[in-house]
Amino acid sequence: MQDQNSLVEYGARRVIVTLTAIMCALLEIVDSTIVNVALNEMKGNMGATLSEVGWVITAYAIGNVIIVPMTSWLSQQFGRRNYFAASIILFTVCSFLCGNATNIWELVFFRLVQGIGGGALLVTSQTIITESYPPEKRGMSQAIYGLGVIIGPTLGPPLGGYIVDHYSWPYIFYINIPIGIIATFLTLQFVRSPRYAEKRAAKDVDWLGIGLLALTVGSLQYILERGHEEDWFESGSILVLTVLAVLGFFFFIWRELTYRYPVVELRVLKNKNLRTGTILSFIMGFGLYGSTFIVPLYTQSLLGWTAQQSGSLMIPAALATAFMMPFIGRLIGKGVKQQFLVALGFSLFFVYSFWGYKILTPDTPREAFFWMLIVRGVGMAMLFIPVSTLSLSTLKGKQIGEGAAFTGMMRQLGGSFGIAAITTFISRQNVVHGAALRQHLEANDPAVQGRLSGLEQMFIGKGLPLDAAHNAAYKSLEGMVMKQAAVLSYMDVFLYIGVVFLVCVPFILMIKTRKGAAPVSMSEAMH
Repeated sequence: MQDQNSLVEYGARRVIVTLTAIMCALLEIVDSTIVNVALNEMKGNMGATLSEVGWVITAYAIGNVIIVPMTSWLSQQFGRRNYFAASIILFTVCSFLCGNATNIWELVFFRLVQGIGGGALLVTSQTIITESYPPEKRGMSQAIYGLGVIIGPTLGPPLGGYIVDHYSWPYIFYINIPIGIIATFLTLQFVRSPRYAEKRAAKDVDWLGIGLLALTVGSLQYILERGHEEDWFESGSILVLTVLAVLGFFFFIWRELTYRYPVVELRVLKNKNLRTGTILSFIMGFGLYGSTFIVPLYTQSLLGWTAQQSGSLMIPAALATAFMMPFIGRLIGKGVKQQFLVALGFSLFFVYSFWGYKILTPDTPREAFFWMLIVRGVGMAMLFIPVSTLSLSTLKGKQIGEGAAFTGMMRQLGGSFGIAAITTFISRQNVVHGAALRQHLEANDPAVQGRLSGLEQMFIGKGLPLDAAHNAAYKSLEGMVMKQAAVLSYMDVFLYIGVVFLVCVPFILMIKTRKGAAPVSMSEAMH
């Protein structure tokens, strides 16, 4: 007979709960990357600048990282089922409002609120799936959840590309509505709340902790996203926000360690496995979201591909990840140490990045990306299950939710940091490489004069008068220089991301887990 206090599900009920949780996790993750290929359409449709439309991504990330650390506490306050259902409803309603936004700042605001609803979906889904399976089958639960988390960011660009090319950008939000309605009904009917949940009176709520958390991560996110456009610390607003982020972080840590009922239970980080997992989750998020961001950006902005073409490029990598998941689970089940698999995954990410560095040109053919992205897909499969099982393996009860919140937050922050760092780096390198290339274009150089003369003749042949053809030739040459500078910048991004992952490998191999920290029984079901 099933223990009434246990959250473990069996039979058809477990299948329904698992599918509901995965559906919600996919909703959140796909929505974080689906807009990447629609930014140009939004920019033109709403008359926004590139900087303004970038806030569509930033606002969602800020909403995510603010709410994720509080999900365990909110689940205890309102009951997991109620909180989860309310988050789905908020996410779904905001999806409708995003599609109906009449200007860019309306859209940004609705994306912020949508991110607050979406952040809960990802972390709570992991907790629900983990607790719905008995301890000896948690390896299976993490593999199932991992399929959604890793494939989701990869499915976003091709799905978004298809919608943008065949319909219009608001439909990338409207497709969430029917899925959200179904998920809400299934949650209310089948998801159960744990008995250990404790409610706090309003006077006991850590309002100061909530405020400090929002101040810290909101300021940090703004600095990361907008720093390069405002010349970093030359900007007064960046300086002020940096001070606020540092002070907010300090007082947030102090508050959470001294308050009786903290909104974020930092003490759970005493668990060595969880501490290791949160760091690895940050790096994994950097690679997962950064690589999903840069490939469509490169193929659309430099190669001139459509949104659908660049998005569909990522599908083989997603299939490779799905194919590899069961094999990785079996390896863990046979006793292969998680850190070895993680180190191999990081090494494959280096191979993927170095491969990208070698193949990028102003006209790289589509087939050149195929095996490179397959390597990325296999590498991601080798990262997620080991990192997740290592992080949560020795946690029990409400600690599972708290631990999942930390790993989820760090994965999201890693992705946000990665996208911000890549954007900043590309902008700076474009200037550096552009200046270097121009130094080699001497006006008296016969090769330069020959190229300009050829361009002039081409424009004259198109009917332009001599003066106009001369100006057009110089502009065309400048365009070639900028395009080549951009290619060199993207090459640098791939190379440096690869170096970061390679440097991490020896440190990962030095991780030691005490005996019994990750019992084989957790993954036996992967056989």
